Amino acid sequence: MSVEATLRDELLAAIPSLRAFAISFTNNRDRADDLVQETILRAWANIEKFQPGTNLNAWLFTILRNLFHSEYRKRKYETEDADGSYAARLKTHPDQQSHLDFEGFRAALAKLPRDQREALLLVGAQGLSYEEAAQVCNVAVGTVKSRVNRARLKLAYLLDLNSDADLGPDAVIKAALTG
Repeated sequence: MSVEATLRDELLAAIPSLRAFAISFTNNRDRADDLVQETILRAWANIEKFQPGTNLNAWLFTILRNLFHSEYRKRKYETEDADGSYAARLKTHPDQQSHLDFEGFRAALAKLPRDQREALLLVGAQGLSYEEAAQVCNVAVGTVKSRVNRARLKLAYLLDLNSDADLGPDAVIKAALTG
């Protein structure tokens, strides 16, 4: 298989992780999908800039993060449904408790400062090492560790979690809140 075909396959394999990361930024699946699409297009257009042997996911997360921040600056004057009150009136609330727990987790996650949420998701949800997350965020490793720790403590407080037993069976929430 050619190098180009291998990179193409790796780009496609990264889409679910990129989408989850984009949703954490936008809290909107359609905008997240647009962001992921633009990330893949930019990555493919600039594939010659990727250095083989380095972490492709970290490179893609960096592209996505930079695209989000550029889009955020452009959209800062638009009206958004930040607290979800409008969207809450338009949807039917789920009956399943686990889904409610996850929605509570997402709401608490949205209350974190952007830098803490970003670090937590890169390390806790995407499985990047602190070093890789630091590279994506363009900060020191200690800064990422601090942000992740503060994010975990704040989430535990917001979700009123006092022990590991309070975490329940959801693997995503456990990964985000435990070190």
